[in-house]
Amino acid sequence: MKPANKSASNQINPAKLLLSKWTATVPRNKEKHFLVTRVNEDEYGIIVTCTVEAVLTKQEYEMKWQALKDSTCWLPGWL
Repeated sequence: MKPANKSASNQINPAKLLLSKWTATVPRNKEKHFLVTRVNEDEYGIIVTCTVEAVLTKQEYEMKWQALKDSTCWLPGWL
């Protein structure tokens, strides 16, 4: 029996994105832990971007929410 392939992407439910916690795999400016503080929708109600806030510095960054699927950059939760 073959071992299951580990996917290189995080599974995200866009409806549960708001207030979710994330850890950057490569911290910059001592910013490692982030919280999704805002989700931005298009005119059809589809989530397009999200705003993540660094817990330590309170700096905010807007990004496409799909970027959080990349497990080489982001891990779900605070590790």
